[in-house]
Amino acid sequence: MCVLPQADKLSKNFTNEKFRLADFFDNNWDAYVKSPKHYITPEQYKAVAAMRACRTEALGVDHYVCKECGEVSQVYHSCKNRFCPTCSWKDTMQWAEKIKDQMLDIPHRHVVFTLPHKLNNLINDNKWVLLSALFKAAADAIKDWMMYKYKLTPGIISVLHTFGETKKMHPHVHMILSWGGVNKNYYLEEIKGEYVNYKFIQTKFRCKFEDKLVEMFDSNTLEHNFSDRIEFLRFIKRANNKSWRVHFEPAIQIPEEVIRYIGRYSKRACLSEHKITNIQGENISFKYKDYKNLDLHGKPIIKEETLNYREFFPRLLQHVPLPYFRIVRYYGAYASRTKAVLNKIFPQKNIQETTPEENEETYEMPHNPKVCKNCNTEKTYLYSTFKNKKGETVYMTNYYLKKKKNKPKKVAA
Repeated sequence: MCVLPQADKLSKNFTNEKFRLADFFDNNWDAYVKSPKHYITPEQYKAVAAMRACRTEALGVDHYVCKECGEVSQVYHSCKNRFCPTCSWKDTMQWAEKIKDQMLDIPHRHVVFTLPHKLNNLINDNKWVLLSALFKAAADAIKDWMMYKYKLTPGIISVLHTFGETKKMHPHVHMILSWGGVNKNYYLEEIKGEYVNYKFIQTKFRCKFEDKLVEMFDSNTLEHNFSDRIEFLRFIKRANNKSWRVHFEPAIQIPEEVIRYIGRYSKRACLSEHKITNIQGENISFKYKDYKNLDLHGKPIIKEETLNYREFFPRLLQHVPLPYFRIVRYYGAYASRTKAVLNKIFPQKNIQETTPEENEETYEMPHNPKVCKNCNTEKTYLYSTFKNKKGETVYMTNYYLKKKKNKPKKVAA
């Protein structure tokens, strides 16, 4: 079990959220790990430890001073874990800002591909392979239809979610799809109208995913509890009783609006803290949208669910991202192998794939703590403090210099 040093928590005023998920883990996690409901994986331990330490003295505090008036401000380090609700939101905003400059200058649509819930047990036992197969099956289904119908290669940005509104297992892919694409002569064409052959796409999606399942079963690489191949195929047939859901939103013309719309779905943590309505002792309450019940305007009704930590923790932790698993993937015109060609044809668009900056980021605050409120000048780095395992405060005056010095140098091939 990973034991964190005692860290001084920030004031709740450091964010606009009334309740913090880390506080609920602080109060109940140590009791839960003594008799967990389900096995806790190493990456789940790591994610919880990172979230609890995020923006505390355990990770470090940078101190900045204004040379004019002497005002000192503190900047807490972030954990940058994909499971952390605060860091994941920051990462989402950075990603959305960068990705809009990579998009083709045509309308885009938001598309959702959802797997039947009957497959959830297989997904849990074969997460890496089957979630990757979900990505590929969804992208291939779209590319096949666009090529068959319009002779175009679309740009596709896919984002994986494994959770639904109540945080139960619900694997699905959110897709940003260019409503048009590049033809065989590398000309950009926009699709007129919003016609979609749902039957074609659903069938393609189902068949491609099931082909992967059968291939894994026949090669003995699928973790399962079926007695023989006949029982397995009967299970697949039962999963086909309902259509595999594919949902298209109307086309959006401006790339910035597409990213703003899809941003709230992409790369964010399983539970956003603004949805937490109450934390009291061993119970936590959060609001969710009930899509099965709509109001008079056709919008889902907002409901609230309250869970004890013994039920809440395993439900939430099953969505901790796998180590090194890419939850955002690019296909078609946005795939890496086509970017060099598109750069030459559409020089006004930057199609280079970028990664998040590897620097210490501060949480979005009303005022930048590195700028003096009184003098409106940039402050100077003073020193950094850390909490060691004994709970003692350690001072470092050259933290960033050491970090830069110890960074491995690139060696030419």
